[in-house]
Amino acid sequence: MASIQINKKPAPLTSSPYPFAAAPDIIRAHQKDAYFQGILTNQLSDLHRRLRGARSAHSWAQEARTAADLIYLSLTTLLGNRTLGEEYCDLVQVEDPARAVDGDAEAQHGGPRLPSIQRRAGYIATSVLLPYIFSRILPSFRAALRKRLQDRLTALARQGKGGTITTTNLENSKNKKRHTRPPTASISYRLQRYILTHLSSLTSGAHFHALTLAVFYFSGAYYSLSKRIFGLRYVFTRRVDENSGGRAGYEVLGVLLVVQMLVRGYLHLRNQLSADTTLSAEEAGTEAIIRERAFGPGAVNLNVSLDDNAYSSNNELLVDPGAGGGTGNQRSLSEIGVSTHTPVPKGGRPRYDLAGVVAVVGTGSGNEKEPVMAWIQGRQQRTCTLCLEDMKDPAATQCGHVFCWACIGDWVREKPECPLCRREAMIQHILPLRVAG
Repeated sequence: MASIQINKKPAPLTSSPYPFAAAPDIIRAHQKDAYFQGILTNQLSDLHRRLRGARSAHSWAQEARTAADLIYLSLTTLLGNRTLGEEYCDLVQVEDPARAVDGDAEAQHGGPRLPSIQRRAGYIATSVLLPYIFSRILPSFRAALRKRLQDRLTALARQGKGGTITTTNLENSKNKKRHTRPPTASISYRLQRYILTHLSSLTSGAHFHALTLAVFYFSGAYYSLSKRIFGLRYVFTRRVDENSGGRAGYEVLGVLLVVQMLVRGYLHLRNQLSADTTLSAEEAGTEAIIRERAFGPGAVNLNVSLDDNAYSSNNELLVDPGAGGGTGNQRSLSEIGVSTHTPVPKGGRPRYDLAGVVAVVGTGSGNEKEPVMAWIQGRQQRTCTLCLEDMKDPAATQCGHVFCWACIGDWVREKPECPLCRREAMIQHILPLRVAG
């Protein structure tokens, strides 16, 4: 791996023979780095799986990915070396002379310089550590904000239980009554209900990342927000002939990305404006939860629909309508088990463990012992494809694939589809397998 020696005061690079890199080369370098970071992540996950098991490796998957990225950038960028992607595309990371804040005329007019250790460390911290910390804090923040919004909306719903509120206008000589809108029809109520319904997307950084990427497509600089903050750009280590037709850019992709964001924003705004007469499926589910919290379980019937597209019913089943909370807005496993008529074993211990556990078959003196659910033959058929371990409380989806009850339950709560064939699978449609007799 080639390296660049960095002194206390690096010598400036001339900008004429080594111009700034173009967007295609920068993207290619980042894709190459992502490939090697993925390899390192897989190796760390495999080592973790061998030492602690598949379940532990799955639980610590995000930490393994963060550790791999941190190790990769620390051994390259932090030490002053080029990454494998930068070497592949003949790029060198430098400080943008236009972002010089120390008044150094040499840095502003003599060309870009190699970044200092402070800039490199700051870039690694903001691109690797800060997103990880944010991802760990975000669920708690969402849960607290969701509970606060639910409490406020529940209070407003109880105030508007009587329907139209009437007040007497004493200044009117005829003593007429004027009607005011109930709190549940106010703009404040609708705004808070909108925030509660779309809390996950509003607190996600996907939209901001798309905007940053669109700006990069137009400008060709600062592929990520971290590089823009610390003013880190790329220059070619080879001479580029400017008279050979110029370097291609990705302005067209920027235009397409902006058009996509505008179209999505327009469609979302149109759906919200049309919600005066008809609520969307997501907001209807939120409204049902609020009314159940305000007036009790009898106010809204929990509709477990068999419709293939009834995602709102699936959400109603999983969301906790009680004001106590406990686990935020998520129903406990025991409550979900009662709703789906599949009680969760006490203590979290599986009732049927296919990992060599035996069960007594028959009665009387001629009892024989055989593996649990011996009709599931073959080591591969008795292994869950999600946790890669012997199945515990096997459960089948509508498409016929079998997993651990806990594994498939956790999966469909995040994404209501089969992990293998991608067919729709909701929690109320999962069938636990039981031993008959």
